[in-house]
Amino acid sequence: MWRLKIADGGNDPYIFSTNNFVGRQIWEFDPDYGTPEERAEVEAARENFLKNRYQVQASSDLIWRMQFLRKKDFKQTIAQVKVEDGKEITKENATTAMKRGAHFFAALQASDGHCLLKMPVHCFSFLPCVFCLYITGHLDTVVPVEYRKEILHYLYCHQNEDGGWGLHVEGHSTMFCTTLSYICMRILGEGLDGGRDNACARGRKWIHDRGGVTTIPSWGKTWLSILGLFDLSGCNPMPPEFWFFPSFLPMHPGRFIGPFTPLILELRQELFLQPFNEINWKKVRHLCAKEDLYYPHSLIQDLMWDSLYICTEPLLTHWPFNKLRQKALEVTMKHIHYEDENTRYITIGCIEKSLCMLACWVENPNGDYFKKHLARTSYYTWIAEDGMKISFGSQAWDTSLALQTLIACNMTNEIRSTLKKGHEFMKESQVKENPSGDFKSMFLHISKGSWTFLDQDHGWQISDSTAEGLKCCLLLSTIPPEIVGVKMELEQLFDAVNILLSLQCKNGGLAVWEPAGAPKWLELLNPTEFFADVVLEHEYVECTASSIQALVLFKKLYPGHRTNEIDNFITNVVRFIEDVQIHDGSWYGNWGSCFTYGTWFSLGGLASAGKTYNSCLAICKGVEFLLKLQGDDGGWGESWLSCPKEKYIPLEGNRSNLVQTAWALMGLLHSGQAERDPTPLHKAAKLLINSKMEDGDFPQQEVTGVFKKNSMLHYGEYRSIFPLWALAEYVRCVPFP
Repeated sequence: MWRLKIADGGNDPYIFSTNNFVGRQIWEFDPDYGTPEERAEVEAARENFLKNRYQVQASSDLIWRMQFLRKKDFKQTIAQVKVEDGKEITKENATTAMKRGAHFFAALQASDGHCLLKMPVHCFSFLPCVFCLYITGHLDTVVPVEYRKEILHYLYCHQNEDGGWGLHVEGHSTMFCTTLSYICMRILGEGLDGGRDNACARGRKWIHDRGGVTTIPSWGKTWLSILGLFDLSGCNPMPPEFWFFPSFLPMHPGRFIGPFTPLILELRQELFLQPFNEINWKKVRHLCAKEDLYYPHSLIQDLMWDSLYICTEPLLTHWPFNKLRQKALEVTMKHIHYEDENTRYITIGCIEKSLCMLACWVENPNGDYFKKHLARTSYYTWIAEDGMKISFGSQAWDTSLALQTLIACNMTNEIRSTLKKGHEFMKESQVKENPSGDFKSMFLHISKGSWTFLDQDHGWQISDSTAEGLKCCLLLSTIPPEIVGVKMELEQLFDAVNILLSLQCKNGGLAVWEPAGAPKWLELLNPTEFFADVVLEHEYVECTASSIQALVLFKKLYPGHRTNEIDNFITNVVRFIEDVQIHDGSWYGNWGSCFTYGTWFSLGGLASAGKTYNSCLAICKGVEFLLKLQGDDGGWGESWLSCPKEKYIPLEGNRSNLVQTAWALMGLLHSGQAERDPTPLHKAAKLLINSKMEDGDFPQQEVTGVFKKNSMLHYGEYRSIFPLWALAEYVRCVPFP
């Protein structure tokens, strides 16, 4: 049976850490672990998810929850509360429901203090990793039988009814994900017509019905060419010589084919409608299946690709210009190695991980760089009832939100050990140093004082993670140290403030990793047909609003530190939030779905700066936007389609989503709705209270995280964090008879 190990570095000599692996989560298969009853419970959960996969596509992460609650011998001792129709909520039953949720949620804390769970990302993210391990010959050692079983189970669970796979678990089928999923099943041992419920045959039919894989998007063409399943002449080039361009130019950023195994030759016959050697590869370079096309190539981009393809590549692959190509590849590898070392071989994300690992193997199959990459592959895996998936950690992000939730519950004496361990995790997870060496020459921003999205080892500063981390530590500093431990060192707080100030852009907003500044027209060169806004850094309202809340709280507690700079920061942030408000009163959320998420953050940001419903037109319009969308059951429910279509779309059947209901409820509370008319708040709180399950948790519903407008991210702890947080704020803010 699978079991989860926390903060365990293992015995691999090629893995290293900056803080003794605090926050690390690794799944390990142990054939002797668990009782027969526990194993049967896990198998029942797996089969139940598969059976009901078209009703709720996201997993509830039952396996680790079963293990943790059993290990802690958790028993819910607070009686369940229901508010009957026609009855009003009392402060007593609202408080009881809140405490019930807080006791359950506290039991899910990991031993090192972090809020457990990773964020399963796009459905395709695991597939390049499998391809990389297959090419390098390490598939059998890194992905043994039990791992293969779980990966295949995940693919079966998320195959759509039409036979294809989507970018995310709720998405429509795409050529990119269907092709990569099909190849992965074949690599993992499924036959031509193998797989549960004829998965391979159904997937292949989906591909053939749409003309074969020649219309796969550019990322797919790249990976297929690496595997030997797409001719290189059918791909647009990406010259490494871009790294030679002077850094002031806006576009400053060898070919390899894997071994031709018998399986690769079979796949060449299975994926195309015509013989592989008869395809006119030059004509398929710009093709993209309509199911995948979200961000079409601009004319200027196609002209650039054609110029590189026709003129530049033939020159740079022949003497004497190939000497320049060799030098460019050396510079590129220098950047890869620098990124690898400064992220402890986690890399900035799971998509880059496979490419960087493969590049290191091509450079030296027996080198330490590649071995260090192999040692970190398990970092990205996550097990749930829907199988094994690639997950990008969100430990620091989730923990900062979870601790703020528990603090809001005002139960410090009852959950003091949880708060203390969480406080230690936040202090241990802050990044203590900037990237090594001359990081500016490697085009990196300062990171000292930041929090990453996951843990200290990752190294990449994130603006809203830093803001929420700072806010969390500031709140904990107001609680007696005998309850939550010693407060964070003053210099560490100052470092966090410094990095937030450094991340503000000219228009007052904040991006994620570094200040935005490149010309917007460069997005015309976006080579990914299914994501938007991937070329440049952009300002995001939720990152901006999160940062103003943190700095307002910091100024309140430490009024003498960089006062003028913080005041200017706040003034510019308020202007930015007001400027980007949409005419209907909403704000577009880039990292959560969608207008509900952005509006909650924005109302909170404006309120923290002292703006009110009566003094700020933006708050007034934002409140009106939320109120007009409240459902008959008291909730809010927004479809993920709002994100790619950039307009509000309700969930089918006007269903409510509890996480989005919590966002809307907290947004209204920020605006002072309790003083104006608490009726909408009572209705929303009643829905949250009555939706609680027997153990005190909330049910898993639709996915609510977003990536680059067109793909969804499953934050598994959101269902536990935000409804509880909203109830806590409701109890605190709303007057009861």
